[in-house]
Amino acid sequence: METEPLLTGRLRRGSSDYGSGSEHGCSDPLRTRRMSYSVAGGSCSVEGDDEALYIQQAVVFIEDAIQYRSINHRVDTSSLRLYRWYYSKICQWGLGLTIAVVLMLAFVERPSSLSASSDPRYRAPPWEPPCGLTESIEMVCLVIFCLDLAVKSYLIGWEEFRKSKWLIGYTVVLSASIIDWVLSVSMECDEKLRVRRLIRPFFLLQNSSLMKKTLKCIKRTLPEIASVFLLLALHLCLFTMIGMLLFAKTEDPEMNGEWELYFKNLPQALTSLLVLLTTANNPDVMIPAYTFNRGYSIFFIIFSVFGTFFLMNLLTAIIYNQFRGYLLMSVQTSIIRRRLGIRAAFQILTCQGANRATEQRVNVDKLLEVLSRVTMKSYYRVAIIKEVQQYAAVGSIERQAFGKLFDELDKDRIKDHPPLPQYESPILQKLQVIFSHYYVTIVGNVMALANVICICTVLVLNSEKSIAEMDDYYMEVINCCFIVCYLLEIFLKIFAFGWKGYISYRNNIFDGLLIIPLLVLQVTIFVAYRLPYPQWKIWEMVRLINLLIVFRFLRVIPDIKLMALVASTLLDLVKNLRAFAGILVVVYYIFAVFGIWLFEGAIKSPGAHMSVSSNSTMENITSNFSMVCGTYEQLGYWPNNFDDFAASIVLLYNVMVVNNWQAFMDVYSRYTTEWAKVYFVCWWLTSSVMWVNLFVALILENFIYKWDRSHSCSVTEVERTRYETSVQLMFKEQIQEPTEEELLTQLHQHPHLHLLC
Repeated sequence: METEPLLTGRLRRGSSDYGSGSEHGCSDPLRTRRMSYSVAGGSCSVEGDDEALYIQQAVVFIEDAIQYRSINHRVDTSSLRLYRWYYSKICQWGLGLTIAVVLMLAFVERPSSLSASSDPRYRAPPWEPPCGLTESIEMVCLVIFCLDLAVKSYLIGWEEFRKSKWLIGYTVVLSASIIDWVLSVSMECDEKLRVRRLIRPFFLLQNSSLMKKTLKCIKRTLPEIASVFLLLALHLCLFTMIGMLLFAKTEDPEMNGEWELYFKNLPQALTSLLVLLTTANNPDVMIPAYTFNRGYSIFFIIFSVFGTFFLMNLLTAIIYNQFRGYLLMSVQTSIIRRRLGIRAAFQILTCQGANRATEQRVNVDKLLEVLSRVTMKSYYRVAIIKEVQQYAAVGSIERQAFGKLFDELDKDRIKDHPPLPQYESPILQKLQVIFSHYYVTIVGNVMALANVICICTVLVLNSEKSIAEMDDYYMEVINCCFIVCYLLEIFLKIFAFGWKGYISYRNNIFDGLLIIPLLVLQVTIFVAYRLPYPQWKIWEMVRLINLLIVFRFLRVIPDIKLMALVASTLLDLVKNLRAFAGILVVVYYIFAVFGIWLFEGAIKSPGAHMSVSSNSTMENITSNFSMVCGTYEQLGYWPNNFDDFAASIVLLYNVMVVNNWQAFMDVYSRYTTEWAKVYFVCWWLTSSVMWVNLFVALILENFIYKWDRSHSCSVTEVERTRYETSVQLMFKEQIQEPTEEELLTQLHQHPHLHLLC
């Protein structure tokens, strides 16, 4: 559920709005089950005696705070039950699965991506689903989305629904999708364009609060970087004019190579320098002129230095700086939501009972009951309950202490390992001390390195041999010895740490999960071939064992602090920065659909008419066609096309990497129109300039944040500490905490509690 920011727009109301809110609340049938507060006096009274309702309200408000959700939803018993069901893991996973299914339909729908190759010369006719198959699946998804919209709209109420642009957009997109679906079915799936394919990514956007914030930040960032784009365009146009003057057509045909290839007309010159800005055609673009006069290189060097190294990097810095500022504002809203949810829970718990409270304090027993019902991670629950129990002697908790209890949500999780097993024998005790030492892990890493070196040596010696010629006897003997050592290491660690202590280390779990298949493969070899002998020919089995051993060498990462930090940062990015990747998925999806609409079937390969089963080689197919060096045809880029959705995604990725992206821009401008270049330039600006730079900047922000927190920790402490970085924590130091007055103002403006002054 997403509503307007809590402190945006609503703080502009005057005190008279409270009165209007009260009048609105008097007509509500739930009026007898709601509360009235006296803010000035710090007291409250309860109308009605439904203690279970107050407990349930406090539970939901705390859950809202944990998940940074808005509390502006209905608070009666049945609505709270529906609200918790809606945000349960099963329901949210089901909704996420529905979104994934409706997005994946693009791979199956016509033009289908269900073929082994995307190369039109070798591609067999793909399987096309019959009319009604994908449409039936899509209608089921649309019905689920309609239910999702209905539940969201009911929970927040009509007043909040009218203020939510996302929910209004959700309604419009669903309506357009259903209308387009009806038209598609009525035309027996023979329509040329499916508009609903283009708007499907909206379902992904509206389901993620952080993705909405990210999109809003991007929208606000665009005007700020317009000046740099303008300067970049001016730089490009200026050098285009200079280039056309320098490389004008002359009377000597041998001197016209630069003009013919790159500066023949304005669009060609502009495109050549734009590609040079990405260094994709460097130094090809200057070779014809540089061949006859080395002085021409100055023009291209000055253009690249100023444009590529100055303006493009300046653009990256501005994008990062401006986006970071706007993201900080959005994160500020999330923090306010957490503080407001906690404050609302406190206000609810202080108003239990029929008597007027003389002091705002929460009963410890009631708070423990609430916490036992709150859905949260177990280690957070344990930490908060431990803090609450410190007030057991007093019996109650005041407001400030209540808020500090939930600071545990922002702390790192410290994983305590189980105690070591106790042995009575002095010899066993000494062995336990030896085998529980950190040096045992180092020895294990050295063995893994030695094993990888052996594998590498054998691969180098056998690099030019076929599989039949390879001698796998010695490699198998070496691997067998190392596997025995790995098993011995595991048994010794289990002896030293105990079974529970052994699996409490993540690198031990990783080790064990790889040793088990290694052991199974080795036993399989012995069962099938008995004892080893030089005539063994089991290279496929040995190769699989080698793959697992090489992969097992990753166990060294947790034991090297910097590597562990980098790996942890990457895992954190996958978990907590999914919203940024989600926006990129949306952009990919939209551009891929547009690409299919514009360019499907535009390129006809010279061998497309030939049978796939013919004996013609690629050289025979292309030998009768003259191809310019560096073009789409000469490079053999036939699999990169817009003939289906999967191929479109791969082509867009290749353009985003910008290596030889001018070949795609050139071929589609030749086979269609010059305006095709606009599509590729827009994609380059969106993906490579905007998003890749932004993603790199956020990776740096995440890494710097984690580095600052862990630079004083040892390797063992890094292993014990499970950093759970979120975007909110990354900007925690820059966030301004809301005041008590702001929180109370928001509570009084709650559309369903109807607090009275």
